[in-house]
Amino acid sequence: MLAELKGLNEECGLFAIFGHERAAELTYYGLHALQHRGQQGAGIVTSNGKQLSIHKGVGLVRSVFEQQHLSSLKGTSAIGHVRYAAEQDSGFENVQPLLFRSQISSMALAHNGEIVNAFALRSQLEAQGSILQTTSDTEIIAHLIKRGGYLPLEEAIKQALVMVKGAYAFVLLTEEQLYIALDPYGLRPLSIGKIDDAYVVASETCAFDLVGAKYVREVHPGELLIIDKHGLKSTMFASPMQRALCSMEYVYFSRPDSNLNGLNVHASRKLMGKQLAKEAGVEADIVTGVPDSSISAAIGYAEESGIPYELGLIKNRYIGRTFIEPSQSSREEGVKMKLSSVRGIVNGKRVVMIDDSIVRGTTSMRIVRLLKEAGATEVHVRIASPPIKHPCFYGVDTTVKEDLIAAQYSIDEMAKEIGADSLAFLSVEGLEKSLVHEDSNEVGICKACFTGRYPTEIYPKEIYVSEKEQEHE
Repeated sequence: MLAELKGLNEECGLFAIFGHERAAELTYYGLHALQHRGQQGAGIVTSNGKQLSIHKGVGLVRSVFEQQHLSSLKGTSAIGHVRYAAEQDSGFENVQPLLFRSQISSMALAHNGEIVNAFALRSQLEAQGSILQTTSDTEIIAHLIKRGGYLPLEEAIKQALVMVKGAYAFVLLTEEQLYIALDPYGLRPLSIGKIDDAYVVASETCAFDLVGAKYVREVHPGELLIIDKHGLKSTMFASPMQRALCSMEYVYFSRPDSNLNGLNVHASRKLMGKQLAKEAGVEADIVTGVPDSSISAAIGYAEESGIPYELGLIKNRYIGRTFIEPSQSSREEGVKMKLSSVRGIVNGKRVVMIDDSIVRGTTSMRIVRLLKEAGATEVHVRIASPPIKHPCFYGVDTTVKEDLIAAQYSIDEMAKEIGADSLAFLSVEGLEKSLVHEDSNEVGICKACFTGRYPTEIYPKEIYVSEKEQEHE
């Protein structure tokens, strides 16, 4: 999909390595593998055992880092981050990792996700005298940790994480140790790998392939890992809950060559497409997918339906994902620049257009128009996920229900809005069926944007005066 999604507030990419002489270089390559998760900022912090060094900047990984920057990042351990930012949070000060220096020891943090009680925690910290320099949730975690005082760092981290609610995967680097944690629901992806004796951590397993790491396992929900010269230690800071990995990781965000929760993303998307064909078949001449994340589902739909798959839409490889663009105007221009239809393929044909999701509807409208302008006689839109009717509070920048077209219109009305001859979505049950482990009946995904049932409490971002007055009555 060219991504109706405006983006993810904290849907970013994490990479970390401990115990490798080429730590900075491998982190640089790991961030390249995760570039699809964030294109607005990148940073690396390394440790040589005595001090932390940092370089970060706004933009793509290749534009932020040059050889002299990597050469200056000395040490055998590192953490790295690529980020997407909402328009109001896109300044340099929010680029991660964030580095905090003190007289005793320093620490650097990088985070993927969104803390749903961030407003309350920030208010509490400020009332207690903390001065926060960024609008990032990551800084809140750092302040909570430092308020542990003279507690051992492991205990201070556990104490801080008990206070934090929502979706978070984070890595923390000190001079001598690397800490990794995942929220109790496992809303964000995070895996562990190894290169010989060095440990590697990444948001997606595709990063392991690029740097030559062997996959070991996923970080468990509620788990805190400590890696140092003695090896890896695992401890729990919270009881793990029913796994609720963001379903949009399978639908759209993750690379098809990644494995999440034991499932390959490409294979899962193909199964979604097959299930969609069973649920919403239609007579047509060709099936085409919207590049890139919808191609797998389109292949599955074509295989199941018997309708030939054709390359009806071409993506301009030199344009970034449109969901990464923070403003509406730049996003719309990005859609116009990014896709073109193949007239010789679609002209005179009834086309099934497979996309992974519809959020606001503007991108779908544009793509349907492209196909019809190229001569398609009919365009039947099939979406390989359920309708997104509810806002996400865990990192996807869809926190306003009024922005979601499926929350405002019926499916027939949506079809008319985007100009499609017909429109159908994969059912929630169909999505779950596509993501069941062969050896288990459990589906460990968050479906809140489809169902409105959230795995955690949702906290308001502000208290109105009337509510404050009521509290004192």
